[in-house]
Amino acid sequence: MANTPGSKKAVRKIARRTEVNTARRSRVRTFLRKFDEALAGGDAVAAKEAFVKAQSELMRAVTKGVVHKNTGSRKVSRLAAQLKKLSAA
Repeated sequence: MANTPGSKKAVRKIARRTEVNTARRSRVRTFLRKFDEALAGGDAVAAKEAFVKAQSELMRAVTKGVVHKNTGSRKVSRLAAQLKKLSAA
């Protein structure tokens, strides 16, 4: 257990950051799920709107440090490929 005042403060900070990061990660997952649902529905217009929102949210998570830069880019790339496949069909 934390003994020094600095380590006790660090524990408090970590708890706050964990809560914020969990909320951000959950928000990203929500937007990804909405994109998947729009994709499954087969509506290209709705999927495009959901893609834009999901991409924005993913890149925001990257800037906040919740998701690694390459992970965010990889996910956006895969979403774009799925959207392209739907639009082509």
